[in-house]
Parts: sequence; structure tokens; C-alpha cells
Amino acid sequence: MRKLTVIFVIAVAWVLCACHEVKRYESDPRGTFEQLWTILDEHYCFFAEKGVDWNEVHDRYAPQIADNMTREELFDVCARMLDELRDGHTNLSSWFRTSYYRRWWSDYPENYSARLVEEYYLHFDYRSAGALNFAILPENVGYIRYASFSNPVGEGNLDAALSYLATASGLIIDVRDNGGGSMDNVETLVRRFITRKTLAGTICHKNGPGHNDFSEPYPYYYYPAEEGRVMWGKPVVVLCDRSTFSAANNFVSVMKALPQVRIVGATTGGGSGMPFSSELENGWGIRFSASPVRDPEGNLTEFGVEPSPGCAVNLDPALALQGKDTILDFAITLLTE
Repeated sequence: MRKLTVIFVIAVAWVLCACHEVKRYESDPRGTFEQLWTILDEHYCFFAEKGVDWNEVHDRYAPQIADNMTREELFDVCARMLDELRDGHTNLSSWFRTSYYRRWWSDYPENYSARLVEEYYLHFDYRSAGALNFAILPENVGYIRYASFSNPVGEGNLDAALSYLATASGLIIDVRDNGGGSMDNVETLVRRFITRKTLAGTICHKNGPGHNDFSEPYPYYYYPAEEGRVMWGKPVVVLCDRSTFSAANNFVSVMKALPQVRIVGATTGGGSGMPFSSELENGWGIRFSASPVRDPEGNLTEFGVEPSPGCAVNLDPALALQGKDTILDFAITLLTE
């Protein structure tokens, strides 16, 4: 993802240096509200896709701002306004609170239980290398649990895990409830499953303040791991759910395009916009989606990545009480049959 990172940095630099007047705002409630609204108005990237009329949102929330309101009251109004974007990447932060939109996952079934997997499938007997937990299941299927792309996965960690799992007939990579993290870790992991230069997706950047001012899509590519590293060429199943978000969502979208991979579980939580951060005059910070990333086929994955055809399955709560993970069982059957 190094090329993607470079492209994004250049894009942000261009936007910040664009030749239009930069308005100064007061740090009082009205100035803070207007500055926050304007930053999103000029730089947020998914207004059209989400059907959000940002001008109407302004007119609805502006009357709620008062000169004598407390900082907590102001923060509440601003946070509710940002929730209109329905974006888990959009956060307002202060020294006393950080806003976060949770309904991108909270209205969906819970499809992962760490205790269920560790007790009934791994029997609390598994190996760890860095951020990876791994084992060979009784069906001779390899299993890797990667809980967060925020936790680094080193080349040596992957060598250790894949070497240990080499005798397995197939591999399950479980990224359910993985909230994302570093795109560099996505690249590091994907490189073990490709044999040639592979299109990973495209990215656009804002090239003006208008809602539709975007550059042409830039492709970015992944390359196989260096010679001497342990590679995996057997079938792979990736497990995901609604809480698979951001960088984990990107990982699923890239892996789905590989011919030996199947995606099993529920549609991911999305979060495909590269985040951008700014600071308001009153010291609060704002982070939001600024550059849309698409999958290798050009599809926007902001709303999630669907499982492979015929591979959509949820965790059955009743069977879970009996020690059965229906999503994991489906993947094991898929690899053994």
C-alpha cells in the first residue's frame, strides 16, 4: 500500500494548497459549527453515495447553536450532525470526548465469539506469532485468527505461521470483528497469496471544494513477497462479518478477487474511504473519509463487501450454545469437500 499512501499524501497536499480563499473562523460555538460544516463540505467524499444533502443538514442544525451553550452542548450538536453521514470513519474529538457512529454495525447480528472458537475448535491449544493466532483443525484445515490490522504482522510472523500450517489442505483466515488498522498490514498479508503483480484497487482524491470534484482513479498494485518467504497456494476461505471494517474491509475486497479464495460469513461493515484529519480553531479534531478506495473490479466498498456466491451465513445463536460456530463449520466443509 506504499504507492497508495504516496498518492494520498500528494492528494492531500494539493487540496491544502488549492487556490481558493481560506476563511478564518472564531473559536466560539457558531464559528466552531460553521468551520466544522465547511471542512466536511469541501473535503468529505461520500455525499452522493449516501444521499446526504449537506446544505439541508446545515440548515437543520444551525438553529441549535447558541452563543451561551456549554462546550458539551456544542459537541453534542456537532456529533449529531456528523452522524447524518452514517460513517464509522468520521470522528469529532476533544479533550473530554470523542464522537463515533456505531450503527454501521450495531443493527446487525453478532457473528463472532472468541470464546466459542478457542474453546470448541482450538481447545485453547494454539500458537501465536506476533498478532496472529493459528492452529491446524482436526479436519486438517489451517486456521489463522487476525484480530486487528492495527497490530503489526511481520514477515517472520507469517513465515512461522504458514510453515507450521504447510501440511494443511486449506486455510481459513478469520477477520470477523476486525475493526481495521494499517493498510501496510493488508499488503504484507496479501503478498503471501499472489504470484504476480496484482491490481489491488483504485483510489481517487478531491481536486476541488465541490462535492463531485475528484481526480481520475489511480490504480495501485501488490507484488508477491520476496524470494525465500513462505507462500500459500492452496485454497483459502476468509471469514468476515459486519464488524469487519476499514483496512479489514479492504483486505476482504482484495482477497475476494483472487481465484483460490472464497469469502464466507456476512457482508462486511465497509469503511473504504481513506481518512483525513484536521483541527478546528477551538482545538477539537475532526477525522473523516476523504478519498474513496475501490476494489479491483472498480466497485465502491464503502457499504461493505458481500460474501462469495452461496457463502452467506450467520452465526446460529442456538447452535452456538452447543459449541458450534456455523460460519466456521461452513468454511471447514467448503475446504474439505
